[in-house]
Amino acid sequence: MDELELLKKDWKKNDMQFKQVSEKEIYSMLHKSSSSIVKWIFIISVLEIVFWTGLSVLTSNDTYWKMLEKYHLKTIMQILSIINFGVIAYFIYRFYSNYKKINATDSINQLLKTIINSRKTVKQYVTYNLAMIALSLILFFGSQAMYEPKIQDILNKFGTNSSKGYLIVFGSYFLIILVFTIIIWLFYKLIYGLLLRRLNKNYKELQKIDF
Repeated sequence: MDELELLKKDWKKNDMQFKQVSEKEIYSMLHKSSSSIVKWIFIISVLEIVFWTGLSVLTSNDTYWKMLEKYHLKTIMQILSIINFGVIAYFIYRFYSNYKKINATDSINQLLKTIINSRKTVKQYVTYNLAMIALSLILFFGSQAMYEPKIQDILNKFGTNSSKGYLIVFGSYFLIILVFTIIIWLFYKLIYGLLLRRLNKNYKELQKIDF
């Protein structure tokens, strides 16, 4: 009887060892997967800023600058561009920092914290970009309504005291801003949302591991 009890204890001990090895293997896979996801977030953010910078350079011709001067937007758009690139550079640094932290992490708790920070950084990055796009469009359309003769002609047709012309013009602007912002939001949801879902799945799996 004593020998049987010893055998059971030995079996239980081995079972726990196998479980421990299995959990370590799962942690290793989740660690590698999370590191890869955060790395792709960093790469995509870099490619994004390269794309927008290249597009800005290609469209910054004499016609573009004359249009900004006509709408009295040249100075403020230059200031916004400097601020924007500075903020995006900061976010890229945070993406890279999160990636480096995950690579250097050897504990579940620290990995969970880094995943939380990575998700938070992505959400802040997307929110900032959408807000900046909306602000730029509002400034552009607002100045266009004030300084574009064709828009003024439309408003004058309805009379200076009539709200119908303003509803048509600013209603059209609102729809354009809304549609454009939603398109950009869908793009971010497709690209970053897919990565965040995978990162969130890893987070939930890591919470199940306890060793």
